[in-house]
Amino acid sequence: MGKYKLGFISDKDIYDHVKATVLQYRRSISLAEFNKNLVDPIKLTFDSKIYGQSIKQTIESECIRQIDKTNNNRIGYFHQNLFRYAGDGWEVPANGDKGDFDITNDERHMFVYFGISNIRGFQ
Repeated sequence: MGKYKLGFISDKDIYDHVKATVLQYRRSISLAEFNKNLVDPIKLTFDSKIYGQSIKQTIESECIRQIDKTNNNRIGYFHQNLFRYAGDGWEVPANGDKGDFDITNDERHMFVYFGISNIRGFQ
C-alpha cells in the first residue's frame, strides 16, 4: 500500500475505498441483466443498419454501453462516498433521507445534489 498523504483520509481508508470500488466494477453482463433494461428493438435495428453492423454486433455494443453505464455510476458513488471521510460536518445521507441530497453539511447549510449531468450546490 502506497503513501497517499491526502490529509482528509487515511492511507488505509483510501486503499480500502478504491479496492471496494474495483471489486464492484462490472466486467460482463448476463442475458437476464441485459433484459432488465428496456432496449428498443427499433433503435437496435436502426443502429445496426446505420453503423453497418450485424444485430449481434449491435447487441454487443449495447451490452458494453450498459456495463460502462454501471461502472460510471460506481465511480460516481466512489466520489460521493469520499465525503464520508472528510469530517467537518460532511455527511452522505442514506438514499431518500434529507430530501434526496447526496452530500450535506448541516453546520454550513450546504446541500448537494448530483444530477444526471451536472452538480448543483444549494446554500
